[in-house]
Amino acid sequence: MGRKPPATVLVVDAANVVGARPDGWWKDRAGAARRLHDALLVADVPGEEVVLVLEGGAKGGVPAGRDAHVRVVHAARDGDATILAEAGRASERGAQVTVVTADRALAANVGGVGATVLGPTWLLDLLG
Repeated sequence: MGRKPPATVLVVDAANVVGARPDGWWKDRAGAARRLHDALLVADVPGEEVVLVLEGGAKGGVPAGRDAHVRVVHAARDGDATILAEAGRASERGAQVTVVTADRALAANVGGVGATVLGPTWLLDLLG
């Protein structure tokens, strides 16, 4: 019997993705997080699971937990540390992990756990 291919996991740095477009998101961080979450639910995003990491005021826009293929994680303090931990756990399970961020330090760190990195523009273009 053939082995099942590894799962693919997309970990999204919500603050970084939302901040990539100057559309007034800073006036309503919770609303911006909700819009990103909703777009991820209906888009044809590659991967079996999307992990959306929210921090600060954005956490008020979407409760933590799973909604279809999107799992929302609220960062206790530091969003980057939460993203790194989520990417590391998925990688340890054998998943192919991609982190969406433009944060250079974070990108360097997630490379250490075997994740690849794509920029926010890639995801925003995919979402339309």
